[in-house]
Amino acid sequence: MPQDFANGLEHKFARLGDEVKVKDGVAIEGYASLFGREDTGGDVVLKGAYAKSLAALAAKGRSVKMLWQHDPAQPIGIWDEVREDARGLYVKGRLLTDLQKGREAVALIEAGAIDGLSIGYRTVKAQRDAKGSRLLSELELWEVSLVTFPMLPEARLVAEAKSDDALATETLLRDVAEALTGARAALAEND
Repeated sequence: MPQDFANGLEHKFARLGDEVKVKDGVAIEGYASLFGREDTGGDVVLKGAYAKSLAALAAKGRSVKMLWQHDPAQPIGIWDEVREDARGLYVKGRLLTDLQKGREAVALIEAGAIDGLSIGYRTVKAQRDAKGSRLLSELELWEVSLVTFPMLPEARLVAEAKSDDALATETLLRDVAEALTGARAALAEND
């Protein structure tokens, strides 16, 4: 049980059950980390560095947290997908617009003021190379934050934030366009 020794308060935490589901939000995605790229702190994440951590989280039914500027007091959304691919650590999730900070994040993304992603982690295995860079081969991933200035300048959102309604409208328009194209082709065949 964690204690706040400054004022003697004790805190107990209980995880919510699996029946809790978040349905709405504004979709975002991007790369929170890229393999083989040196960040401004001299760290280089190696391919596979997140594998054990992601597997352990999945086995426990837990997820990587989405925070605002690495502040654990400011969760702003849900990461629905966090995975390694050939390029790096890909994330896809939803900003929760029921939260004031979530609405602010959406406005800042839409204005182009915020597009950085950054990871919060604990180093499990690392070594130095000949240049003095720290090569990170195993990390315990805790969170991925939206940030103003990421340590890895290439760690960015890759698409505009879109609400569920905007995504549904976009899908509907694409389906209508495909149907019209098919109808036009069928008419051309009959002429």
